[in-house]
Amino acid sequence: MTGDFWLSSGHLLLDRTPEGRLEVTDDFLRAYLARPEIGPVEDSCASELALHRALLANPRLEVGAERLAALADPDARENYEVWLGFRDVLVSRDTLEEGYLALVRGGGAGRVPALFLDQLVQVILRTMLEGVGEPMRARAAELLFRSQRVNLQDGAVLVADEDTVDERSRDGGFGGLGRLLAENGTAVRGVDLDVMTEGNAGEYWARSDAFDMVLEVGFPKPGLDALCRVLEHWVRHLLGVVVRIHPVQQISDERWSWHVGLDTEATGIMNALYNGDEVDAERLARVLALFRLEFDDPGVMLERVAGRPVYMAMAMTADRKLRLKPQNLLVNLPIAGKG
Repeated sequence: MTGDFWLSSGHLLLDRTPEGRLEVTDDFLRAYLARPEIGPVEDSCASELALHRALLANPRLEVGAERLAALADPDARENYEVWLGFRDVLVSRDTLEEGYLALVRGGGAGRVPALFLDQLVQVILRTMLEGVGEPMRARAAELLFRSQRVNLQDGAVLVADEDTVDERSRDGGFGGLGRLLAENGTAVRGVDLDVMTEGNAGEYWARSDAFDMVLEVGFPKPGLDALCRVLEHWVRHLLGVVVRIHPVQQISDERWSWHVGLDTEATGIMNALYNGDEVDAERLARVLALFRLEFDDPGVMLERVAGRPVYMAMAMTADRKLRLKPQNLLVNLPIAGKG
């Protein structure tokens, strides 16, 4: 039994369709209005306060350009413009999944804060993982919406949540007391997080919103396999296409015809290798995992690559951060007629 998890995703604020998709509700939209980027501050003008009250009463309210222009703070005007555009994309679609796809396919994601997209990814994943009961998959799914710090230790590839590591680094794991000690020059212990194993994985559900378990994602560890299963499910849930993904140690394919980088760093490296450009050893060492993706039905693929595998990679940055872009799998796969 998993109980509930990722309460921070806001999944309880959304309705479900009979097909298991998510429907945007007014309460879900109101949650964004409570965020500091949107909520009024002490010196907010009367027009801003009135607009915020009106949107809380009706989060789907049409807001004209004149009303936005009446806001005294230019930053507030921009924040509302961005949020209203984001909202309009979501409410104009039948499901949250369709809204997310519209955003990442060019429907305004360029102006949407990455944080908002991450929140959509989290709540979609939360729905996908309902009843799965495998904590390692849930932890692996965190890679799709939370930045990770990478530790290469005795051949192991360990990833830990970046925000959690930063917070523990500041307070030594002792919260406000630790920060007070650090500010006064008193040494506190270093970052000490549990590495997920078969023995302690069950603890994940109770602490899921703490994002404080380390996952090993080296080849051929269970954490990497769990990530493959999450990525398969992600493609199936969003695109309705069945794929099989497996980690590989190298790409030795003279007919390499398609690839997808799961992050910005991996995309650059894969592009360079595909084009025959030289990639130095230091940059190649940033590649943490390679994958082979195959379609169950080659008939859904672009004709020129039908039946051929898609190679994928994930890589850390020079400062050892891993930031996956799950939208890459949705917009860059060689699917015929996708819109």
